[in-house]
Amino acid sequence: MKWTRGTQNGDVVDARGRTAPKVAGAGIGVVLVVFVVSRLFGVDISGLLGGGGGAAPTPKQDQQAAPPKGTDPDAELVEFVKFVITDVQDTFTEVFKGEGKTYRRAKLVLFSEAVETGCGTSSAAIGPFYCPPDQNAYIDLTFYRDLKARFGAPGDFAQAYVLAHEIGHHVQNLLGLEQDREKLAVSHSRNEHSVRVELQADCYAGVWGHFAAGKKLLEVGDLEEAITAATAIGDDRLQGQSGRQVNPETFTHGSSAQRVKWFRIGYDSGKLAACDTFRGSEP
Repeated sequence: MKWTRGTQNGDVVDARGRTAPKVAGAGIGVVLVVFVVSRLFGVDISGLLGGGGGAAPTPKQDQQAAPPKGTDPDAELVEFVKFVITDVQDTFTEVFKGEGKTYRRAKLVLFSEAVETGCGTSSAAIGPFYCPPDQNAYIDLTFYRDLKARFGAPGDFAQAYVLAHEIGHHVQNLLGLEQDREKLAVSHSRNEHSVRVELQADCYAGVWGHFAAGKKLLEVGDLEEAITAATAIGDDRLQGQSGRQVNPETFTHGSSAQRVKWFRIGYDSGKLAACDTFRGSEP
């Protein structure tokens, strides 16, 4: 992926230098369940780690955040993240404007091990996630090492897909879909509803990819990197790798095929309206 170094971005808050809060009540059994079931993109299950619900006050990350002291081994990766988040949010700003809507930019908080959020205290064990109450996305950059080594999905566009997926949840929030989750869930089981929400975020990530391709940011093999990542973190793939029987009724993010399908729908169309994963009997 073509990107520009030195991008200045106030939307990225580097809180990696802060002392990680202790995650109350997170016994090893809970952490293992969280890791196996939910080390995916976007799902917020911080309550399982003792963080409480969405009523928690919004943390003021900006005022206390500080990057790590000394040489930062992830300095180039942080620059890449800043570039991607800038481009993703600039893109959705223009998409919203074209539809007569106003886009409000989210913050992306970089953290280490654990972090206080508007959704409570969350651990890096759950992977990248978005918290609707504070409208922040969160990522521990060590996830990218897992994405490559554990999930077999290397490449900078795969990394960008992760970020675009989380901002996709922010798009849902701005469009009112996060607030209407319970109402929308009436006709679906809890798990099926979660799958449809996550697939929509995949589709919105594809919408950004459409415009990134139009701006000639993509290089040969980049689209394949995103598809490989989407395939790698499908629920069926993860359940099979963990030695469990594949059970669609327990899916929370969708199968590999579904995730690829909806990313491609967004990528090919470039339209938010194409991402209605709630239409039809199956997503």
